[in-house]
Amino acid sequence: MSSRLSIIFVCLGNICRSSLAEGVAKAQAKALGLDMRIESAGLSTYHNGEHPCPLSIGLAKKHGIDISKQLSQHVGEFDLSAFDMVIALDESNKQELLSMELSNVKKLGDFGFDGKCVADLYYEPHKEDEVWEMVSVGVEKILESLKAKHDEV
Repeated sequence: MSSRLSIIFVCLGNICRSSLAEGVAKAQAKALGLDMRIESAGLSTYHNGEHPCPLSIGLAKKHGIDISKQLSQHVGEFDLSAFDMVIALDESNKQELLSMELSNVKKLGDFGFDGKCVADLYYEPHKEDEVWEMVSVGVEKILESLKAKHDEV
């Protein structure tokens, strides 16, 4: 691993939750003055090359973050072991990532939400406020954790 902090957010299609988390993390890292590599990807190839879903774009925009230019990527495009943290957005994503024998996998819900899964806006658009709270607070705690660990080195 390089001295530059790195994180990747992973969900199924990379058009809702993980793309939102990437945008939030980039905005928060910039505000904190952190020079980080921040990515997101999907476990499936269903939406490769697509922009985030309109609901995620709108939710981010409502909070001053533009994710409209992101494009969905597959986890296979990355060496996941090279990231400081691989953050799954729900339990099934976490289990699939763990089956790849990665040691750097965490779930976003483990950072302040007792392991809760982040709702998938594609299927549960009415959970927009809950998703925003989990992603914005969870990402903040993840960045604090990474920064603290990095500062110890």
